Amino acid sequence: MVETQRHLVLLRHAKSAWPDAVPDRSRPLTDRGRRDASAAGRWLREHLGKLDAVVCSPAERARQTWALVAAELDAPPDVHEDDRIYGAAPAVLLEVVRDLPDAVTTALLVGHNPGMEDLVALLSDEEREMKTASLAVLTWTGGWAGADDGSVSLQDHETPRS
Repeated sequence: MVETQRHLVLLRHAKSAWPDAVPDRSRPLTDRGRRDASAAGRWLREHLGKLDAVVCSPAERARQTWALVAAELDAPPDVHEDDRIYGAAPAVLLEVVRDLPDAVTTALLVGHNPGMEDLVALLSDEEREMKTASLAVLTWTGGWAGADDGSVSLQDHETPRS
């Protein structure tokens, strides 16, 4: 049996605003954030190709980031919002990854720090700063359930800017 090559892309939401009296989950992107999210989408299109699945935090800034990324892709998949991603610790994010369907080979998670940064370190044993709109591409051979079996490699780490 041939083992499947998996690609997990972690995307920290783009730069968000801090308007007065707006709850954290409702914070929108800034102008720079909108430009950087589009740049992240272009980077994905040029360097990664097709995404099979997207799981996104329900926070407005994460949803806006995905919408702008998706607009740059040739055939973006439908997004699945997962409340577990909002403010999640790396162990919870790993549960989200393990829940991905076996038919998915390339998945994108759109979320927040410090969880995204901590998940990169947990899976790859490499520390990378996940600035706003940063992408980390992790790869391994096997199933989603085996994401933390020690064979995960950090293939790429970028912070596209407009």
